[in-house]
Amino acid sequence: MRSTHMVTAASVAVAAILVGAKLWAYAISHSVAMLATFADSALDLAASLTTFYAVRYAAAPADREHRYGHGKAESFASLFQALLVAISAALVARESVARLLNPREVEHGTLAMAVMVLSVVLTIVLVWGQSRAIRQSGSVAVMGDRAHYISDIGANVSVIAGIALTVYAGLGWADALVGLGIAGWLVWTAWGVARGALDQMLDRELPDEERRRIKKLTLEVPGVLSIHELRTRAAGIFVHIQFHVDMDPQITLAEAHKIVVEVEKRLLKAFPAADILIHPDPDGEAEPHGISHFSGNGETH
Repeated sequence: MRSTHMVTAASVAVAAILVGAKLWAYAISHSVAMLATFADSALDLAASLTTFYAVRYAAAPADREHRYGHGKAESFASLFQALLVAISAALVARESVARLLNPREVEHGTLAMAVMVLSVVLTIVLVWGQSRAIRQSGSVAVMGDRAHYISDIGANVSVIAGIALTVYAGLGWADALVGLGIAGWLVWTAWGVARGALDQMLDRELPDEERRRIKKLTLEVPGVLSIHELRTRAAGIFVHIQFHVDMDPQITLAEAHKIVVEVEKRLLKAFPAADILIHPDPDGEAEPHGISHFSGNGETH
């Protein structure tokens, strides 16, 4: 949790620095590519602020009204980020087309490129910190935030190239063309972030690899004969896991409880932020229960 909180604060700080620097660079250079990357950074700042508050709200413990916690706040934050990025792409594309039709000289190109080099360095450092936080927490909001900044690295390098071609090679269209390319990249980024957020909001299952891992860890516990009705979903940094396990029908309730506790311990080592619900069944003697609507397809014992 602490690493996630720290990296979201760093994200806000970096975005604020870049917004100020790029606004100044655009004011002196009149580069449409600089305008594009300024708009991107301005929306990154808004998105980072959203993430900053969302991860803190999402980490709040479950309460009386939210028994499954507040993890989906991160999904809403990511969806909002995607919307902002899409809006940014539309504005940048419009300005780029206008500049292609009416080229304008880029002024103070060297200073503008220096600002972009600073932007690339700060962004690389931030992405490194975000990657560490994601490995520790799995935060979908931080993943969305990182997606913006990863795309920014390529976009910023493109801006440097576009300004250089315009200033030093006399290719007046290069600056606007780079801006248009960044707009297209922003649309692709927005779609990726939105898809991840919607997966969580619609309770999409964890990846098959993670489900196989859950089953493997469970079956390794002595006393567990099989596992079925496995259901999983993610909510921010948290995952919810529930399933049935078949056990020897002759063991006592206390023995069954010990087996369930051991399964939970093993799963929590692999998924520290998991909420786990296990239903024990007597092997070969359990009557069907639950409704088929939630049984899914292709689930095996």
